This record gives sequence, C-alpha cells and structure tokens, in this order.
Amino acid sequence: MKGDAPLFAAIDLGSNAFRLMIGQTVKRNRRLVIQEVKTLREPVRLAEGLQAGALDELALDRGWQALARFGKKLRGFEAGRVRAVATSAVREAANAQLFLDSAQRHLGFRIDVLSGQEEARLVYAGVAHTVPGVEDTRLVVDIGGGSSELILGRGDQPLLTESLAIGSGTFGTRYFRDGHITAPALLEAERVASLAFEKVAMGFRAQGWQLAIGSSGTARMLAKVLKANGLNDLGQGGITYTGLLRLSLRLLEVRHVEQLRLAGLQAHRLGSLPGGLAIMLAAFKAFGITQMIASEPGLRFGVLHDLIHKR
Repeated sequence: MKGDAPLFAAIDLGSNAFRLMIGQTVKRNRRLVIQEVKTLREPVRLAEGLQAGALDELALDRGWQALARFGKKLRGFEAGRVRAVATSAVREAANAQLFLDSAQRHLGFRIDVLSGQEEARLVYAGVAHTVPGVEDTRLVVDIGGGSSELILGRGDQPLLTESLAIGSGTFGTRYFRDGHITAPALLEAERVASLAFEKVAMGFRAQGWQLAIGSSGTARMLAKVLKANGLNDLGQGGITYTGLLRLSLRLLEVRHVEQLRLAGLQAHRLGSLPGGLAIMLAAFKAFGITQMIASEPGLRFGVLHDLIHKR
C-alpha cells in the first residue's frame, strides 16, 4: 500500500461471482486515479440457483458463506468507506429479501440492489476512470451473468444507458445445459440475444461512437482466449468479429465445454463461455462492431469512484 491514503472497498454481488475490491487513490501523471490494492473472487453462481424465479438453498448458502469471508477482510472499515451492490440475480429473485437479510449480517454492511440503469451508470463511471478519453464517444458493452448493460458516453458523462435481462450465466443454463454445445443451441442463443439488442440498437447507432469497450469478465475472458489461441486476424488485438466466429467453430468441434483445450481459458470460466460468446456475437451484429477493446471491470471501479468522490 502506498502512503497513508485511506482504503475504500467495493463489493459486487454478481450473478456469476461475488467480488471484493479494496482500493485507494494515488497520483499518477498529475491525476488522481484509483489503484487496486486487493481483489477477492468467490464463484457463487447465483444465476444458476434461480429456480422458478427464486434462489435455491444451495445458492443462498454459497452467497452467505462468501460474504462472511468478505466480512472478515473488512473488519475495521468505516461504513462510509464500503459499498456493496447486488445486480441481476438478486434484482430478479422472488426471495431477494430473505437473501439480503442474512447477507447483510454476514457481510457486516448494507447491500444496495441496483436497478439496471444505475448499474449501467456505475459501469460507465468505472470505464471512464480507467480508460480516459475526453473527446471520444464510447460504446460500452458489459455482459454479466444475468444481465447486459449498454452505455454510450463521452468523457465522464453517460449519454444513453440500457440494461437487458440477458447474461452469460442464464444463457448457459438455458441453452447449454450441463456444458453441451450444439449448433442449433448456439444459433438460438445468438438469435434471442440479437432480438433483445435490436430493440435498443437504433438509438445507439443514431448517435455513433469512435470506440467500443467490453467492460465485463466475459469481455476480458474472450479477449484473452482470442489472443492466446491466435484466433484474431494477424495484428488485431482485443475482440474481433472474425475471432468470435473462429472461437464458435472451436466450441462446435468439441461439443462439450469440458473437452475444450484453449490456452488462456480458466476452469471457472468454462460454464459461462458459450452463453457469453453467443451474446457477444449478437452485440457485434446488432451494433455493427468490428473490433472491441477489453477494459478492467467497470462496476467495481465505478462504485469506488462514487464512494471516493462523494466524500
């Protein structure tokens, strides 16, 4: 840790994983930026536990145990330096209050359930902080486990935000049950995601953008896998449409995620890969994207940015 700058903590109760990020401000190039001090990840898989609209007992328990471990790391933190936010899986669960009552006791801090629009705003705040670019208009695509956020912004200001109830975790459960991959399932997942994106795409396309950014774990995973396996065209980095198509063929060749042998693909990402890939392909088509850069996760940086700047 550098100097005596105070520590702040953001907890993201995502649909695939819960994450705790502790950070502090440091001066870099005459600009105050948030520096990550420590990050913890717990593969809770809440979205998988949404049965008939409610979180099942196993998912509830996985979430509570993870938050108890986070709570131990946060002992000594003032309440004003910690913010915990819950996203799609908790937002949609019929028994959300049951989960939250015990979750807050285990964590030791209040948990805010974000609306889709507030989640999108915070995602953009995180991206704006980590990918400076005052003049460029940017399209940010954040594909989470249970929802996808779309933000068009310039500088620090979001201009247009949308939140859609499609995510890599829920699509994995719906179309690629137990890790099985078929061409009809991949096409159907992409078709359904495309329909969702097309409902909002016109407003984004009308304004246009200079840079497309993927700000979620899905985007970072795809960028890493495409690069490590040479699936993009020579000299192209990030995520490209050609690379995504080549990755689709790799998945269809093996027909099951457990048979995948891809450099750069972590085991905990296997289950969310087919759903995330289908949704990203749909986003590229609907918005006419040819290339996208992957940034650090936006939401946690956005939560920390809000915490620090509202003091």
